[in-house]
Amino acid sequence: MALKQFKHRCLLAVIPPVYRLLTSLLFASYRVKIHGFNHFLSCAESGKPLIVVFWHYGLLFNMSRDEGVKFTAMVSASRDGEYIARTLNSMGVGTVRGSRNKKGVTAMKGLLRNLKQGKTAVLVADGSQGPPRIMQPGAILLASRTGTPVLAMGWGANRYRTFNSWDRTALPMPFARINLWYSEPIHVPPGLDSTGIEKYRQLMEERLNELYRNSWEEFGIKEH
Repeated sequence: MALKQFKHRCLLAVIPPVYRLLTSLLFASYRVKIHGFNHFLSCAESGKPLIVVFWHYGLLFNMSRDEGVKFTAMVSASRDGEYIARTLNSMGVGTVRGSRNKKGVTAMKGLLRNLKQGKTAVLVADGSQGPPRIMQPGAILLASRTGTPVLAMGWGANRYRTFNSWDRTALPMPFARINLWYSEPIHVPPGLDSTGIEKYRQLMEERLNELYRNSWEEFGIKEH
C-alpha cells in the first residue's frame, strides 16, 4: 500500500508538467476554425461571469484552451480527477472537486461561491460518468440560482484518436483541422421548479448536440 501511494504521489508530480509540455507542442500544430466566438466575447467583455459547458469527450482539448478569463472548473473527486485538477491548477485554473454524491453538493456550493466572486464556471455537461451526451441539471441549477448565462462549446476534428472510455474521449492528431463552436448563451430564469429545470436542461442538451453535429459534419463525420 505504501509503495502504491508513493507511486501515485510521483505520478501526480510528473504528469501535469509533462502533459502541459506535450500538449503545448501538439496543440501548436492545430489549425482551429472558431465559430460563434462573438457569443463568448460579448459575455466576457461585460465583466460578468459565465457558465461554460461541454461534453466530456472533448475534455483533453478544452482543458488546454486559454480564453483570457478566470475559470473555476468542476473536477471529479476520483483519483483520475486528481491528475486533471493538478494540471488545471498548474495552468492557473481554479478547481472544485465533486461527483454525484455529497461531494457533488459540496462542489456545486464551491462553484456558486466562485460565480458570486465573478469567476466563470466550467462544467462537463454529461458529468464524470455519463451517460454520454446527456445533459445533467447542475449547470441549469447554478444558472437559476445566480442569474448567470450558460454558454455551450463543442469541437470536431478531421484527424483524431479516441480512447476506450465511456465517452470515447477524443484527442486531435498532430496538424489536425478543428472546428470549434460556441453557442449563443441561454439565460435561465431565477427560482425555477423541477419542471422548469428539466425544460432548460433539455434545451441545453439540444444546443450541445447541435454544436456536436455542426463541428463534426463539416468533416463528413456523423459521430466521433
